[in-house]
Amino acid sequence: MFLSGRQTEILDIAKSEGRVLVEDLAARFSVTPQTIRKDLNDLCDGHVLTRIHGGAIFPGGTENVKYEARRSIAASEKLAIGRATADLIPDKASLFINIGTTTEAVGEALVDHQELMVITNNINVASRLRLFPSIEVVIAGGVVRHSDGGIVGEAAVDFIRQFKVDYAVIGASAIDPDGALLDFDFREVKVAQAIMANARHVVLVADSTKFERTAPVRIGHLSQVHTFVTDDCNVESLRKVCAESGINLIETSEKALS
Repeated sequence: MFLSGRQTEILDIAKSEGRVLVEDLAARFSVTPQTIRKDLNDLCDGHVLTRIHGGAIFPGGTENVKYEARRSIAASEKLAIGRATADLIPDKASLFINIGTTTEAVGEALVDHQELMVITNNINVASRLRLFPSIEVVIAGGVVRHSDGGIVGEAAVDFIRQFKVDYAVIGASAIDPDGALLDFDFREVKVAQAIMANARHVVLVADSTKFERTAPVRIGHLSQVHTFVTDDCNVESLRKVCAESGINLIETSEKALS
């Protein structure tokens, strides 16, 4: 497809940051929101971006956004999700935390807890929580992924299987309308499945942009978790799964709380 200069720059921004918003782009380029919406529609019609409410995201379903860029996507929503999830975890509990920017937000919100045992395949979580004497950190062995510091592979799976913990905090790269939980790396998925199988209470943490994405590898199904913490569960079919499966749905956005 032919791209104008502005559309090319919009695509570059999306590749770098993972997401672009209509209002931000309109201000950046000093054009109307309607002009930006047309640009985004053209880019989405050409299958180089995927439309979301208020903007668009990059990429499609087989390539993940770079980890640092993912941190900036829905950053405030992830902080709220992290705090709400940490409130569910009592002192003196044992828990798994897997790789992901939202699970990292949970780890950050746990720093004031006492006598926790945290088992993780997330080097970023381990590095942060090791600074707090009241939290015992156990890190899985295995292959360290260069892109994000995630520890994956069969060695990590075997390590996780040695434990039976009170809570598991897991993320997903995408959630289908039918409730399928999806990711990009089958090695990471194997670790996530082991984490889910060896926890008494599974907490899924995911912001609402995950409803607008897709990924090729299936982790499991929403019905397999006990609590789902998100900013706004705006997909009716997912709300139905939560209701029918007895899942504790926690929404953190002001809109959801009002």
